[in-house]
Amino acid sequence: MSQDNQNQTLLKVENLRVSFRVNKKDSVETVKGISFEIPHNATVALVGESGSGKSVSSLAVMGLLPPDTSSIAADSKIIFEGRSLLELSMDQRRDLCGKEISMIFQEPMTSLNPVFTVGFQIGEVLRLHMGMDAKRARKRAIELLEEVGIPEPKTKIDAYPSQMSGGQQQRVMIAMAIACEPKLLIADEPTTALDVTIQKQIIDLIDALRIKHKMSVLFITHDLALVGEIADHVIVMRHGEIREAGTVEQIFDSPKDTYTQALLHCRPTLDTRPWRLPVIADFMNNNGALIEQKQRSRGLKGDEEIVLEVKDLGKSFYSREGFFGKKEFKAVEGVSFKLARGKTLGVVGESGSGKTTVGLTLMRLHQATSGQALFEGKDILSMSNKEFHQYKRRIQIIFQNPYASLNPRFTVGQILMEPMHIHSIGANDSERTAMAYQLLEKVGLPTVAFHRYPHEFSGGQRQRIAIARCLTMKPEVLVCDESVSALDVSVQAQVLNLLQDLQEEFGLSYIFISHDLAVVKYIADQVMVMNKGKVVELANSDELYLNPAQAYTKTLLNAIPKGLQH
Repeated sequence: MSQDNQNQTLLKVENLRVSFRVNKKDSVETVKGISFEIPHNATVALVGESGSGKSVSSLAVMGLLPPDTSSIAADSKIIFEGRSLLELSMDQRRDLCGKEISMIFQEPMTSLNPVFTVGFQIGEVLRLHMGMDAKRARKRAIELLEEVGIPEPKTKIDAYPSQMSGGQQQRVMIAMAIACEPKLLIADEPTTALDVTIQKQIIDLIDALRIKHKMSVLFITHDLALVGEIADHVIVMRHGEIREAGTVEQIFDSPKDTYTQALLHCRPTLDTRPWRLPVIADFMNNNGALIEQKQRSRGLKGDEEIVLEVKDLGKSFYSREGFFGKKEFKAVEGVSFKLARGKTLGVVGESGSGKTTVGLTLMRLHQATSGQALFEGKDILSMSNKEFHQYKRRIQIIFQNPYASLNPRFTVGQILMEPMHIHSIGANDSERTAMAYQLLEKVGLPTVAFHRYPHEFSGGQRQRIAIARCLTMKPEVLVCDESVSALDVSVQAQVLNLLQDLQEEFGLSYIFISHDLAVVKYIADQVMVMNKGKVVELANSDELYLNPAQAYTKTLLNAIPKGLQH
């Protein structure tokens, strides 16, 4: 392809304004007159926090905005290869936006139909847009699964989405998106909840497919660190407006806008550990100046008091095999570690490594198959439920998804006071209410939150509510299971700062489970690397990152996005 053709514009967006109706009279403008271009054979990254308007902009291009509640301004233009998309009929738009423009969505499990095999779903795209018969569609679907790196595609084509890992589901979504060899692929947060190695594989795959099929990519993300891996051009959005646009080198090396600078600095890096992570407001209120801070030291000396000692922990799951047999799957095998009081143990590994199973087994949400967990010398795994009751309040867990772990029918006040009632904390309701208000203040939420419901809060605020609920029990050990993985970088920084403040104030010990190695490096004193249910490596965090002893650890570290490696 000639240089002239490479520089030609594939998609041009002019003065895009999108409004959503709040009620019969009022509407709110979420995208406020943005303009940008996507060249042929290029990757453009659209970056911003939740609510910036980046996903709404992509849905406007795809024609997927809800017609009843949204509207695009009359003077807005979306031009694709000279055609005005906003002037096409619904049928013309549908034909175009499956064949020439396609989209990978953020959450494959909600995008894939659970009752149909993946082969049927890929084949449906080919039958609808390419006019293939069932036999040809199946043959092509197998080729596509092979192209996106699905093992044993001839077998996997008959699998259901639930029988595949998160990374494999995302690969199926990519196979569906490239089935018709589109000219523009829109990838909306395609790697947000994936571990670092799978995330790198998906990004490399999208880039390889872009080159092979000579297509353009609009890559939407809230994480600037990923952008260095894949993008040629970057557009930074905030509050429905474009704050800055330029080549990836310009944005990383000399960002002009204060907000862009803030996004780059909020994310923990591998070479520094400031006492507090800066948040967006710190930059906006300080004219973009980075406040000098002392560095926080992490690590164990060896003489710390041990609050929890885990010995040879094992957890197996069983499935039926034949009529009478059963098959054993060892999710966790021979895991041993010591957790020091007031310190953080980071647990890292890919999906399926057993890290979450360790946390759930310690909480007795899974029953251990073997091993001990000694809390003050007593094995909490072999206790009766009655004996363990008094220990429940001392070991708590913060789950990854606050949407699923908070009761939607309870107010925040009820959520906080329920565990106090169960464990007889506080003399009466007025005393418990006062304690709940104090905890809301502690986690940075206004007192009016007490009377509101979980759905009225953002993801970061819900995670704060989940943390406050744990604190009602005055625990000594907190298991944080991927508790910041789905949050925007600025909100993530706020929650990490909060966890550090609470650790200093109450002497809490954390088991911090995460697939994000930069976050673990920042918050952990000691890091335990897991693979296939076993401990691969256990060392102080600085030592492990500087001198990893095992090949698997090196593989994980090499997969960290380039944006964090300087």
